[in-house]
Amino acid sequence: MKKISDIIRRLLPKTRRTRTSIALIVIAALLIELTSATMYWYASKGIREEVQHRAETELRVKNLEIQRVMTSVETAVVNTIWAIEQQLSQPDSLQPVIRRIVKQNSFIVGVGLAFTADYYPQKGHWFEPYVGEREDGSIEASQIGSATHDYLNADWYRTGLAAQRGVWSEPYYDDAGARMMLCTYTYPIRDDQGRIVALIGADVSLDWLSDVINARHIYPSSYNVVISRTGQLMACPVESLLLRRTIQQVTAKNEDTTASFIGKQMLKGNSGQATLTDEKGQKNYIFYAPIEGETGWSMAVVCSDREIYRGLRQVGFNLFLLMLAGLVLMGYLLKRTIRNAKRLETVYGQKKAMEKELHIASAIQMALLPKIFPPYPDRTDVDIHAALTPARQVGGDLYDFYIRDAKVFFCIGDVSGKGVPASLVMAITRTLFRNVSAHESHPHRILSAINNTLSEDNPDSLFVTFFIGVLDLPTGRLRYANAGHEPPLLIAGTEVCSLECDSNLPLGTMPNWKYTQQETTISAGTTLFLYTDGLTEAMNAMGTFFGKKRMVGTIESFAQRTPQGQSTPRALIETIMSAVQAFVAGAEQSDDLTLLSVQYTRQQLAIRINRSLTLPNDVQATPQLAAFVDEVCQELNFDASQTMQMNLAVEEAVVNVMNYAYPKGTEGDVTIDAIANNERLKFVITDSGIPFDPTAQGEADTTLSVEERPIGGLGIHLVRHYMDSINYERTDGHNVLTLRKRIQH
Repeated sequence: MKKISDIIRRLLPKTRRTRTSIALIVIAALLIELTSATMYWYASKGIREEVQHRAETELRVKNLEIQRVMTSVETAVVNTIWAIEQQLSQPDSLQPVIRRIVKQNSFIVGVGLAFTADYYPQKGHWFEPYVGEREDGSIEASQIGSATHDYLNADWYRTGLAAQRGVWSEPYYDDAGARMMLCTYTYPIRDDQGRIVALIGADVSLDWLSDVINARHIYPSSYNVVISRTGQLMACPVESLLLRRTIQQVTAKNEDTTASFIGKQMLKGNSGQATLTDEKGQKNYIFYAPIEGETGWSMAVVCSDREIYRGLRQVGFNLFLLMLAGLVLMGYLLKRTIRNAKRLETVYGQKKAMEKELHIASAIQMALLPKIFPPYPDRTDVDIHAALTPARQVGGDLYDFYIRDAKVFFCIGDVSGKGVPASLVMAITRTLFRNVSAHESHPHRILSAINNTLSEDNPDSLFVTFFIGVLDLPTGRLRYANAGHEPPLLIAGTEVCSLECDSNLPLGTMPNWKYTQQETTISAGTTLFLYTDGLTEAMNAMGTFFGKKRMVGTIESFAQRTPQGQSTPRALIETIMSAVQAFVAGAEQSDDLTLLSVQYTRQQLAIRINRSLTLPNDVQATPQLAAFVDEVCQELNFDASQTMQMNLAVEEAVVNVMNYAYPKGTEGDVTIDAIANNERLKFVITDSGIPFDPTAQGEADTTLSVEERPIGGLGIHLVRHYMDSINYERTDGHNVLTLRKRIQH
């Protein structure tokens, strides 16, 4: 043994690395061989089980089809017995009765009544009225009993008399009635004393049996065999053996004793399976089972081993060739692996530098999003909180929000894909949202503008699911538009429901897509919860998703156990994040996770002033407006400077309506409502003129000279300067402009 080891060591190269490489190749080859053998064994086992399943299914299906035919024949005969027994005294009236059986059952080719000898003396010794269907479809009736057709000594007649019940005959050739190979179902006819006086026999051609058995096979070369109760071959692939040989005669020629065993089992009415080698040395799998019912028949399905495993053996040979090629390739790869080891060190250094750059990119990306919470600590009408956890250093999720003209503009989005490309699209989308919404208040128009820009040059076909909402803080009116994103949830008290949203296409998929806008009104205390699919698709180590049902359950539980004053957006998001972390239990995050919660917290204060003034669209009526504003400001104890500012702002807005809201020469009204509580004064200016949103106009550049400055824009600039906020809504065909001013105490 020692000498052999020395010889092997001398043959192997002396370098340790080379020896290790050779050892790896040998081990890999053995593992490949072992793996292939295991796979082949399991594949062979699976194929055998599949063959067994298909054969058993074939047996059941054929069994049911045969039973269906047999049962229909038996039922047709039994249901006619009473009519025949009532007509025994009138032998000439029997043929119409049995004619109905032939006409009503397509499987019955003929029906005969075989009476006992000399039952009707006037009819002779043999009396067998018969009704049969001919090849042209006509029905022929005759009396076929005679000395040449001595049915009294026929096997089917004697078997039927001996059984004294319904019974199927052995297959035989009928030379007088149907004139074909058939089986007959006989049933005794009794007189008033209960004596058997005749047998009714329904003939069924064996052609349908061949059609059923040969209709389909589980494999092209497989075939089915049916034998009678005495072993006669009723269906088989060799037509010359049909009804001329028995299963015993056929199996006796086979040297494999299994064939004889199978024949005996089928004759006994047993079911099972066996492997049989035929006279050509080919292995076959045989599955057999009895055919249920009164026939006593049995059926077998024969499948060739060569055909069953042909594909597997071909695959095995191909795998062998592939393994040889794989071993050669493995040696080549090992050689390259050693050569590339040093390159990996260089790549590792580059990877570290890239990670540093990604860290910087992540910081820049996060800087684009609001991250100071609460964002508006001085406001009492809205509270917002958000959280974004990227799956990688940079991600494709985004959220944003800001307040303009007493409206909260907020959004959430999810870019398809991961990594740097998604992060760049995310940054572009957020920038477009800010730029477009700065002068547009309708969410669907904002979506359209962003979509057209993203669709212009999108070679990588990246798209963004996006949701935009615009919440009017004075009224609680929410306008929103969706671009293929998950609908937000509405949380009102302990009630949680989805906001009804049109899906629309994601951004960047098709230019000029018409996005739909929807709206609703939410009450104070209602919270909007927005999220990306990183929440519902958060996955634990078992591969189970967090899911929408678990998300809604977490929110409902939070709403039920948290007092009204403490159910803040921050508390809601922290609760959900804790639930997700507990669920995933440390599993690697697979997708960016972004949450945004907007809570409408406007409080209703007692009204001090609620007055209204309606003027025609005529600037000559402005003195009435000045008196109206002076009266309101005086009641609120505004000083002269504040009163002048209110007059200038309101007059500018109203005169703008008088001049431009209605077509020239058209009369119209403008209504000014003054409403004040202890904290704020607001003027609501309403007209039914053409739609016009003054807040959508850009800020006037007051640094330009009079000659350089474009016409218009100073009026809205003046209103913005003197009022704390302005808000425009188009409601029920009316322009509604609201000016607000905080009351100084």
